[in-house]
Amino acid sequence: MEKHNYIGKTKEDAIKLAKEELQEVEENLFIKEIEVTQGGLFKKGKVEIEVIEKREVVQDIKKFLIKLLKDMGYSAKIEIKNKEEVPKYIIFSDNDALLIGKNGKNLKALSTIVNGYLNNELGKTYKFIIDVNEYKEKREHSLERLAKRVAREVATTKIEAKLDSMNSYERRIIHNILGNNKRVYTESEGEEPNRYVVIKPKEDE
Repeated sequence: MEKHNYIGKTKEDAIKLAKEELQEVEENLFIKEIEVTQGGLFKKGKVEIEVIEKREVVQDIKKFLIKLLKDMGYSAKIEIKNKEEVPKYIIFSDNDALLIGKNGKNLKALSTIVNGYLNNELGKTYKFIIDVNEYKEKREHSLERLAKRVAREVATTKIEAKLDSMNSYERRIIHNILGNNKRVYTESEGEEPNRYVVIKPKEDE
């Protein structure tokens, strides 16, 4: 990704130069302070910053993913969508099941690799979503149906139900779906990587 360096008397001055040259608002820039030179009796202080445009980052992630998948032996296409202003990268490959892995394990590992790359380049975290052929969206709908069905059974029978082990992302979906349910509540139990959600009946008031 393209990086731009600017020098000013203060960090604010350097940022102002970046905004003027790149014609961008500060919210659309990643800014990293890379050097501060203290002023002296006959020497003025200065601050140097490194700036990356967010739109550059969005496209760079796509390029990085394509190269990574190619190196792994996958032939893939990537589509970028925005989900609540967060870039979502949907991968369409010649072996979606293998790329997803059991319970999304390989997909999660892919996100971890990209996170590591971005932390190294930006010096900070950047929110994004990687999906394979809408697997996550389909999985979310499936978990929502499961949560509501089991919640109805638990509310009727007053017998708690233990769901299959899930990763933290999937457990959070279950907790969020049933968070405001008046008849049941949820708890995570067990140890990783076999942690699971238990749906329990609430006491009648």
